[in-house]
Amino acid sequence: MPPRIERGQTLGICAPAGPVNPVRFQRGLARLGDAFRIEIAPSVTGPRATGVPSYLSASDEQRAGELSRMIANPDIRAIVLARGGYGLMRILELVDPALLRADPKPIVGFSDATALLSWAHVAAGVRGIHGPMIVQLEDLPDAQISHLIALLTEPRAPGLRPWTLAAHGTGTHAGPLVTANLTMASVLVGTPWALPLDGALLALEEVGERPYEIDRYLTQLRLTGALARVKGAILGELTRCKDQSPPSGETDPARAAFEVVIERLRGIPLAIGAPIGHGAINEAVPFGAHAILDLDRATVEITEAAVA
Repeated sequence: MPPRIERGQTLGICAPAGPVNPVRFQRGLARLGDAFRIEIAPSVTGPRATGVPSYLSASDEQRAGELSRMIANPDIRAIVLARGGYGLMRILELVDPALLRADPKPIVGFSDATALLSWAHVAAGVRGIHGPMIVQLEDLPDAQISHLIALLTEPRAPGLRPWTLAAHGTGTHAGPLVTANLTMASVLVGTPWALPLDGALLALEEVGERPYEIDRYLTQLRLTGALARVKGAILGELTRCKDQSPPSGETDPARAAFEVVIERLRGIPLAIGAPIGHGAINEAVPFGAHAILDLDRATVEITEAAVA
């Protein structure tokens, strides 16, 4: 559990994955107000070098170097990613986890940043925060931003979450809360930074994947034995995960994605409806914190803080 960042201390912002929309970035940055001093990595706002693919903010070496320097900088007490996209898996082997072990600090991100959160937990033994990145902040309610700042600055467990959940199963199930993008959870299997799923409550979200693709990822997780190790599952947002050619008479093409999850996770205690993901609400949660899933009451309680 990393130490908290105090208000007025420096928050680092880098883009270790995709390129940043400057308008959305500035609007999102403004939502943080004056809670922290801000240090921005050059690739966030600078021009992309010639030869760098359009889906990356900078070369692998530059992105890895900027992230490494922010981790090693003792003045930077937390890091929030500017955006997700694609590219984090490309640089995991270029960042030395010893830097984070030597100076633990919370890293905030989601979606493609699942890879970085898992890297921090598995390779460095440091918990991060699965939560909104800078470009998403302009779309979120004030309460969600206040909650993120509180997670970073206050060593207090979030407690019972005010989520409206639908339970599939019964009983009480407890373990570390491992929150992840489904695609990333699948593709990390077999790498040194696969999600720490032993005894975990696995919370999943996804965006833009069709039902058969969701089926593919969940089936892969089942066939590798990853799902056999979890104690329970929580489903967040499935944003734009619609069947492009729904069967005749299907009135809700988005429903098919949820039905796939229910079918593929059969036998695993499951709750659906966590406000986590790419939708209008993306509540920050501490990655790896102990949590209790009570399916009889349809509740989730997070009993450990994100920071010390």
